[in-house]
Amino acid sequence: MTEVVAALIWDEDRFMACQRPARKARGLLWEFVGGKVEPGETKEEALIRECKEELGVTITVEDVFMEVEHVYPDLTVHLTLFHAKIAEGVPQKLEHNDIQWITTKEIDKFAFCPADEEILKKLKQER
Repeated sequence: MTEVVAALIWDEDRFMACQRPARKARGLLWEFVGGKVEPGETKEEALIRECKEELGVTITVEDVFMEVEHVYPDLTVHLTLFHAKIAEGVPQKLEHNDIQWITTKEIDKFAFCPADEEILKKLKQER
């Protein structure tokens, strides 16, 4: 099982969604910013590193919003989604094809990675 972390970053009533690069697995699907936890890292350290690499921002990691497990054909992930805030910097497309700030009402207009489906349902119920 692969440990994966992601950030739920809000800007008032909109949250950040990132479109995966076309060349990667699940290319052009939307996701929360994040990535794999490397050996020796805490989940929080991994999330801070991934946001720096992918967006060029420094974040503060807050509490866990939700954890899910998902089996893809090529890997099984345990995804921990943290609430997070941008402490420094402006998000840049260093890794992703696109970045959008969307409301929970707009979720259905975007094709998200299958692992995010349960999270998106919870977001729609809560907001």
